[in-house]
Amino acid sequence: MTITLTIILAIILDYCLGEPKRYHPLAGFGGLANTLESRLCHPEHSPTRQKLQGLLAWALLTLPLPALMLSVRLPAASEQIVNSLVLYLCIAPRSLKQHADRVYQALQTQPLEQARTAVSYMVSRNTHTMNARQVQNATIESVLENGADAVFAPLFWFVLAGSTGVIFYRLSNTLDAMWGYKNARYRFFGRVAARMDDTLNYIPARLTALTYALMGQTRLALSCWQRQAQLLESPNAGPVMTSGAGALNRQLGGPAVYHGYLKHKPWFGSQHLTQRNDIVKATGLVERSLFCWCIIIAIGDYFA
Repeated sequence: MTITLTIILAIILDYCLGEPKRYHPLAGFGGLANTLESRLCHPEHSPTRQKLQGLLAWALLTLPLPALMLSVRLPAASEQIVNSLVLYLCIAPRSLKQHADRVYQALQTQPLEQARTAVSYMVSRNTHTMNARQVQNATIESVLENGADAVFAPLFWFVLAGSTGVIFYRLSNTLDAMWGYKNARYRFFGRVAARMDDTLNYIPARLTALTYALMGQTRLALSCWQRQAQLLESPNAGPVMTSGAGALNRQLGGPAVYHGYLKHKPWFGSQHLTQRNDIVKATGLVERSLFCWCIIIAIGDYFA
């Protein structure tokens, strides 16, 4: 039951401490990535050269630390403590809930501008002109998608490959969040980061979508996943978001403004419009799904 105990300890640490407010390793990693990007990212270069520079930057940032973890051998007791700390730093269920709760509270008791500010910490779209329903939708979509990226995918890679796997995943995922944009600067330089993130998330995203379906309105969630996932641009967000929307029996998506430009995103889910309380239901769906994963992992660990 070593894997199960490690996961439980990591989740307890997360719910007791939350994300470190100062000196989070991923913040330091982000600073290092920015430094390397400034040296290697040159949009004026040819597409092929930009891709090679992006590959070099991605490799320099993601491979050394996992390789170091593979080469280090610790005593069993120390190894479990280290693994728990590593996993704790790679998951963020409490932070996800806290961000969503801030939006929910702002929608209840404060001017809409406060809710727009709160949701701006969760999404990359422009929020200053959102109405209340758009704020609700953006928050729920972020909860569903980040549940996959910041909770379930790290757990999947930890179970599959231990601390080495979860560190490699988290670093790759962070680079995708920084460089995975299809704009003039990152279209070619960030190609490797985006493709690697798509690959690493392929199975975890579908397991997350299946769990959302099982923990919500199952038949509707599976139907939305089957009919609507291909409508979304991301091959991994599609199953997660459409299944989650169906599990909640709510309509999500729709046009949104990114970096000053209107993007005509599709509607998905059911025909029922969101309400404020659906933010709480979305975080509850992620929490039930996390409990389900822990039970399944514990059963597998027991019989392994």
